[in-house]
Amino acid sequence: MFVDRAVIKIKSGKGGDGAVSFRREPFVPDGGPDGGDGGKGGDLIFAADKSLRTLMDFKYKKKYAAEDGQNGMKRKRFGRQGEDLLIRVPPGTIVIDEETGHVMKDLLQDGDRLIAAKGGKGGKGNINFKTAVRQAPNFAEAGGFASERSVILELKLIADVGLIGFPNVGKSTLLSAATSAHPKIADYHFTTTTPNLGVVELYDTGFVIADIPGLIEGAHNGAGLGLDFLKHIERTRVLIHVVDVSASEGRDPLEDFQKINAELESYTVKLLCKPQLVAANKIDLIGGADSEPYQAFKAAVEAQGYRVFPVSAAARTGVTDILKAAAGELSRLSEEPPEEEVYEYFDFEHFENDPNYRDIDITMAGPVYVLEGKQLLKIFNSTNFQDMGSIRYLYKHLEKQGAVSRMKALGLSDGATIRIKDFEFTYYDE
Repeated sequence: MFVDRAVIKIKSGKGGDGAVSFRREPFVPDGGPDGGDGGKGGDLIFAADKSLRTLMDFKYKKKYAAEDGQNGMKRKRFGRQGEDLLIRVPPGTIVIDEETGHVMKDLLQDGDRLIAAKGGKGGKGNINFKTAVRQAPNFAEAGGFASERSVILELKLIADVGLIGFPNVGKSTLLSAATSAHPKIADYHFTTTTPNLGVVELYDTGFVIADIPGLIEGAHNGAGLGLDFLKHIERTRVLIHVVDVSASEGRDPLEDFQKINAELESYTVKLLCKPQLVAANKIDLIGGADSEPYQAFKAAVEAQGYRVFPVSAAARTGVTDILKAAAGELSRLSEEPPEEEVYEYFDFEHFENDPNYRDIDITMAGPVYVLEGKQLLKIFNSTNFQDMGSIRYLYKHLEKQGAVSRMKALGLSDGATIRIKDFEFTYYDE
């Protein structure tokens, strides 16, 4: 099964907590704190792997998480760093942040990598909080939070040549004649429901060719299968437009040609700017290249600036000529720099260096003052509520960030209740 889109949830590893420990050995009085730091959480990484062709693996498994960092230990021993999780995807996969819709990275080439979720930092052990005044800190820092998000994986096939055209005009037959691919072929519409790839070996050169299914009038608005597969044409460098010149389906070949090009233009005008060769297929059904229907079609299409080739994919005639022309276009394009795709990119720097990290939000739940904030939550998770020094450290943070003065402006007084996460305590002015 060919799968070219998936939505998954990813999560990096949480940082390990710092340890609260004191050195206690014979003949070592007042050994002091010796709690080690926690290990960093594992990163979640996407990597392009040329051995993959589809996003099938993500159809069944939807959640991925890297390993958490190990907590710190006594005797100043650091916790082990969490293992990174490497997720392999086919080249041509775009990773999109679902919440913003912005592109995190286009994994175009084999080996391209993206750290999509960085692991949390390891928390500091209590040895780091020893001062001249605080000789025996009975608290340590909690590990950094894991990074969690939903991402969209969207695969755009990477092929040199794309076969386009209405259903049942002979695209799959042409692919079969040009390569060793064996697509499903039958005499009804939408025999091909997924893109098929093949490799053309032509003298001393070779290139990848793709049969792009599902194009009909209205495809850019979602008619047929078009909206699903128009995106795969974006990365083909040359187009071979296959037209049933025999009109065996009862349609006018020239109208077919114009309608498909109108769909390409409606999707994005860039598709119409790609080199396009026209395969006038099923030429054997109308008496060959000298027949009047073919000559009329050729004259009309060439007047629009396109090259037309008489082809019978079923009889395997004319196939080599159009493949040679495609190879020539690819050779010409190889001398030009590739066109970069324009995306609205995800702002990693803003996300990873959140300017609001230290902010404390204050809301009221009846008479209770409810405090929230990213750094506040980390310090709260580090607090030992059995130790006054640790509680004082939390209070100093609230004071330093202006939360105490702001609560007083809202009416905070002795005996009021303050809630952080699921913990409530009573406020008394010092």
